[in-house]
Amino acid sequence: MNLKKDYFSKLPGLLFLALGSLVMLIVMAETGATLKTPATPLGILNLEFAYTAEKAFDVIIAWTGMISADNVFAAIINTWLDFIFLLFYALFLYHASRMLAIRHTGLISAMGNFLSKGGLAAGILDVFENIGMLLTLNGHISNTVSLLTFLFSIIKWLLAIAAVFYILVAGSLLLYKKVIRT
Repeated sequence: MNLKKDYFSKLPGLLFLALGSLVMLIVMAETGATLKTPATPLGILNLEFAYTAEKAFDVIIAWTGMISADNVFAAIINTWLDFIFLLFYALFLYHASRMLAIRHTGLISAMGNFLSKGGLAAGILDVFENIGMLLTLNGHISNTVSLLTFLFSIIKWLLAIAAVFYILVAGSLLLYKKVIRT
């Protein structure tokens, strides 16, 4: 079996995952729009990065002080939607990195294989982060939950950004090689 050909034949699936990720990103931006306030300019990210109970409590207070919208409920909905989003983006990062790794050799291939697993790990960490945020949003605010949520979030973001960077660089190199050959 030719792995390069096999992965190239999976391009429609990869496009489906990319489109699903994009659609969920738009849905979450829309449903989470009210979470961006003067006190929480990053919206839901302010809760992700609240590494102490006090900081998490400040975010919740900022959201409950809004008369025109129930932002805690909006944050709960946004967090549940993230479970759908993480399935799309984690699988996209895995398959895109894996497909590019197979089409390259040496260090670029090894990095792609490593970062493909990093994409899946980002999704798993996002699950734990979401659980921590749901606990916090449902009134179970503690330093332990806040710190763990923060750590899961930071590591998730590092892995996801590294995988996206790899996809952009390795994909560009692959396109460059194809242009040089023609």
